[in-house]
Amino acid sequence: MLGSSIESYWSQYRSVPIVYRIGVAFVLGSVLGLVLGEPATVLEPLGDLFINMLSMLVIPIIVFTLLMGAKRLSPSNLGKIGGQVVGLYAITSAFAVLIGLAVSNLISPGEGLEGWQEAEPDAAEAPSLQEVLLGIVPENPVGAMAQGDVLPTIFFVIAFGLALALVQESVESEDVTNGVETFFDIAEAGAEAMFKIVWGVMEYGVIGVFALMATVFGQAGTDAIIPFALLILTLLVASVAHIVLVHFVGIVALVVGESPRGLLVGGKDALITALSIRSSSGTLPVTMANADDNLHIDESIYSFSLPLGATINMDGTALYQGVVAIFAANLVGVSLTVGEQLTVVAVAVLASIGAAGVPGTGLIMLTLVLTQLGLPLAIVGFVAGVDPILDRLRTMTNVSGDLAVTTLVAKWNDAVDFDSGTWVASNRD
Repeated sequence: MLGSSIESYWSQYRSVPIVYRIGVAFVLGSVLGLVLGEPATVLEPLGDLFINMLSMLVIPIIVFTLLMGAKRLSPSNLGKIGGQVVGLYAITSAFAVLIGLAVSNLISPGEGLEGWQEAEPDAAEAPSLQEVLLGIVPENPVGAMAQGDVLPTIFFVIAFGLALALVQESVESEDVTNGVETFFDIAEAGAEAMFKIVWGVMEYGVIGVFALMATVFGQAGTDAIIPFALLILTLLVASVAHIVLVHFVGIVALVVGESPRGLLVGGKDALITALSIRSSSGTLPVTMANADDNLHIDESIYSFSLPLGATINMDGTALYQGVVAIFAANLVGVSLTVGEQLTVVAVAVLASIGAAGVPGTGLIMLTLVLTQLGLPLAIVGFVAGVDPILDRLRTMTNVSGDLAVTTLVAKWNDAVDFDSGTWVASNRD
């Protein structure tokens, strides 16, 4: 009887989405820290365990998911339209990180939280821009993985994965193609196994975030509230700036030559849905319906670009990496050099090829960025508590980018009717 009751309670607990459970843990841990003060820091080891688990995931996640991403982006799967779509997604993601960094440098979220300024980032000294660029290519790939060097590991795994895909398409030997397929099968199995581990880590994350927030608020008191409020404000400002400047003005107005209002009105259902349900994949049916019914884009374009965008286009998530990188640096009282900020751009864009298939994508990618910069991974636990809010903004930005890129590719391939739908109404206005 007791066993069945425990199982019933566990099922009810598991039925609540993990992000909401972590959000509740964030609030309860913060309250406990404010009430108890310094004694709440006794929970710190439970938070440290969560950080160690996140660190454990970094390199395996890179290897397995990027190998799968390289297979998906092989030349035979792309072609002319595919190349345009992937290239534009990479460019908009790069702009997203840059805008996130720019807005964060202006607002400076994370400054003024007592107790963190004395902490030192893991990286002893900031590399120069030249060192960052040269460091992308590893002298010893295995050594880079062993040392947890994120950027060179990403570069090698993508290069190796694309080489495997090319070999599979160009070599006629059955043994060789079978061997390549075995590599990809192992990567797929490894990725699935990592997803299971990620699930377990995020389940423990409820306890980990509770302990981390109790420790932070136990040390800093109410002074810890403002940095989190500024973090949310910064992401909101950066997201709106990216959507307006890059998607609406840059792509639709300047390159496509149409009124941005046509895209806004035509895609409003998808944007509202994305903001509500926080899932690009879950929003996909609405996004495709808007592209067809309102924007009058040919199915041959949007049926490829929108599902692919829901998988690899991560404007919002990339922007989020830039914002949180500055937030983390401010918490520990250091300034990121130009080279280090460009590193954030490179990691966010390259990792987006494979990381989009991982549960908790934003947080997993954040561990890659913070590891590369040598900043404390404890920031991941802090950000996880407000992630239900941040994730809505990221998802809306992702979907807006999907529609903008799809519109541009459709124009380049004469596959959109600008004389009908919301385009006509917007031009009349």
